[in-house]
Amino acid sequence: MSEPLVLGIETSCDETGVALVRGRELLVDAVASSMDEHARFGGIIPEVASRAHLEAMVPTISKALGEADVDLSEVDAIAVTAGPGLVGPLTIGASAAKALAVALNKPLYGVNHVIGHAAVDELVHGEFPERALALVVSGGHSSLLLVDDIATKVTELGQTLDDAAGEAFDKVGRLLGLPYPGGPHIDRLAREGDPEAIRFPRALTLPKDQAEHAYDFSFSGLKTAVARWVEAKQDAGEEIPLNDVAASFAAAVADVLTAKTIRACQLHDVDTLVIGGGFSANSQLRDMATERCAAAGIELRIPPIRYCTDNGAMIAALGSALVRAGVGPSQLDIPVDSSMPLTITHV
Repeated sequence: MSEPLVLGIETSCDETGVALVRGRELLVDAVASSMDEHARFGGIIPEVASRAHLEAMVPTISKALGEADVDLSEVDAIAVTAGPGLVGPLTIGASAAKALAVALNKPLYGVNHVIGHAAVDELVHGEFPERALALVVSGGHSSLLLVDDIATKVTELGQTLDDAAGEAFDKVGRLLGLPYPGGPHIDRLAREGDPEAIRFPRALTLPKDQAEHAYDFSFSGLKTAVARWVEAKQDAGEEIPLNDVAASFAAAVADVLTAKTIRACQLHDVDTLVIGGGFSANSQLRDMATERCAAAGIELRIPPIRYCTDNGAMIAALGSALVRAGVGPSQLDIPVDSSMPLTITHV
């Protein structure tokens, strides 16, 4: 029996992603982004994103089918992001997926966006080992997941208690007068700065935090510390060393993320770490994770950057895993859930 052909649709934020996956093989990944439309607002506007998804949906599906030379009738299942994400954009994607499922009489799978960021790695590096750890870091999520089976058994060990890593970068970028999104600009400046120039705080890393928040993250206080440091320099009439501020801030984020993640690998007897999500493009995070994993004897798997940002491939990959595992499909009346818990892979 041939591997299932799954069409994946992603619309949790500002990217309209459509992909086709057969088994663990990616056939095509088409993306239409509305990022430029949001740049002048300094952040994502849900109504603008929803309209962009509505306009891009049919052309993006057509583009994916054309590039893969696949007819809709050949698709075995439809997978779509059901959450977490922005309600408006999620609704557009879910509506399109439901319409396709009804029209084609194919099973529908409403899947978890965050877990999809981990699942996409199977398209690049192959099947997961029996147990792995996944660190998913993006503009809206900073989550640490224990993966025993990507389709049926994913356990959330920790998450951000306030700002996600990417969100903190965007806010600090705005504070430093950098264009939106701030992440890439801070990363660029950080490469020219001294990461030890300023000792910014590492939240939830003290011994008193280990019992309750061993694997949780918090970046709101770090963001405030950067703001106060910058304000003090401005009040003193001193020039702000942007490179050093960026490097020291980025180092603090990468330090906390990698230290907690490596410790979780060791305590849960895991020797494979997957890092996904848009923030995994950050060079300091990649460098620090590579160095610390090598020292700890942990295999590090990070998909290429194009598969770390939001895309249809991650949704099709998770949908494919569910189909292969024999998991039953979702009901056609599935709701979208902006805060879908990571205790469920699909709805």
